[in-house]
Amino acid sequence: MALSNLFPFLLLLLLLPSLSVTAHDYQQALSKAILFFEGQRSGFLPQDQRMQWRANSGLGDGWTYNVDLTGGYYDAGDNVKFGFPMAFTTTMLSWSVIEFGDMMPPDEHRNALVAIRWATDYLLKTVSQPNRIFVQVGDPISDHNCWERPEDMDTRRTVYAVDAPNPASDVAGETAAALAASSMAFRSSDPAYSETLLRNAVKAFQLADNYRGAYSDNADVRDGVCPYYCDFDGYQDELLWGAAWLRRATQDDNFLNYIQSNGKTLGAEENINEFGWDNKHAGLNVLVSKEVLEGNVLSLDSYKTSAESFLCTLIPETSSSHIEYTPGGLIYRPGGSNLQHATSIAFLELVYANYLSRTSQTINCGNMYVNAQTLRQLAKKQVDYILGDNPMGMSYMVGYGSKYPQRIHHRGSSLPSIKDHPQVIACKEGSIYFNSSNPNPNVLVGAIVGGPGEDDLYGDDRADFRKSEPTTYINAPFVGILAYFVANPNP
Repeated sequence: MALSNLFPFLLLLLLLPSLSVTAHDYQQALSKAILFFEGQRSGFLPQDQRMQWRANSGLGDGWTYNVDLTGGYYDAGDNVKFGFPMAFTTTMLSWSVIEFGDMMPPDEHRNALVAIRWATDYLLKTVSQPNRIFVQVGDPISDHNCWERPEDMDTRRTVYAVDAPNPASDVAGETAAALAASSMAFRSSDPAYSETLLRNAVKAFQLADNYRGAYSDNADVRDGVCPYYCDFDGYQDELLWGAAWLRRATQDDNFLNYIQSNGKTLGAEENINEFGWDNKHAGLNVLVSKEVLEGNVLSLDSYKTSAESFLCTLIPETSSSHIEYTPGGLIYRPGGSNLQHATSIAFLELVYANYLSRTSQTINCGNMYVNAQTLRQLAKKQVDYILGDNPMGMSYMVGYGSKYPQRIHHRGSSLPSIKDHPQVIACKEGSIYFNSSNPNPNVLVGAIVGGPGEDDLYGDDRADFRKSEPTTYINAPFVGILAYFVANPNP
């Protein structure tokens, strides 16, 4: 190109700073997204622990019930193990491996399975006793009253359990989904473990279905789980979600019949543009649609209709579009921790795009037809926004890029590591670190924070937990998304 022709092109780039010319390193982001889970570990840490500033914690969990409830993950920036979001996190990590595992580099595929197993080993413990499910460890009131490292925990490690005939359909149904999905993830690498997971998934589902109701309706656990992880949207979706994953894992027609016969009564046709730890409808519809698109089970067509109606609402050019986007292009829903919606919805877009590609189909959105490539490009916009293509020019994944959140709302990250400060930092002694304007001393690599507001602004404020707190269920679907873009950076 002659210099005279090159100059206007360079000038155009200078005049249009909003144009993204970033080429993201999706493989690096994938590695970091998986590594994050090591920073959330509870229990006795293994020798190959890579997040070195963490150490053992919660080693007495379960003693009040004379049961071992060590292990699992802290869901966010506190030191409580909430079973409901942990099970959903596990389902999404497993779904990431099922759909996109073959696109992961072999070492990251192994790391993803390790991350899943840290959760499933714990979830197996939660359903180890007949007609009982352990739904939480740790009293959130006393925990949230302190700012202390998990290694120093001296708050009440209350165990919350639900015994039949009291209901826990939501947590048990999600646990069934998690164990069924993870059984598929481990099927080739560890068939014996896969079988154990599947057997316990069936057991968890039976508990969920036989004693129907929301776990947060039980007086003996309500004060512990609410208002943090109450069931706000009903337990019915988790029953269908658990059954759908068992159908996928077993190909058993009994679960197919369950989905068919209970769909209307359990609200399967609800079209809600949300998918997360509490509301499974959109994910359920996408999951079940696979068999319809493949032409195997046309009787489930109502699920496909609902899935495609949901996807059409995400596309601004369609006549049915009604999801909100920020000026910078991020999916936005009110309530805080917004990036959970961006990652989970982008994940569903990619999964459905895969189903459409394999069956050479498109979606009829009324005024236009939508193909797999459109869905993938929509998902890529969310991914690139999170990784730095946004009005703040900031990566919302900690440790990725040159500019990322420094003051995340996370106890372990914001307090000196026990390796650097072996003396106990008691409950209220951590307040000086919480209130400090200094960057967190320990980098929680790979953590995706709650993210900016509807105006695309982010203040990097530790106290603003709705924006600055990372969670496992923001990261889990992002693992699958990044795996796809590692293999297909330009869809």
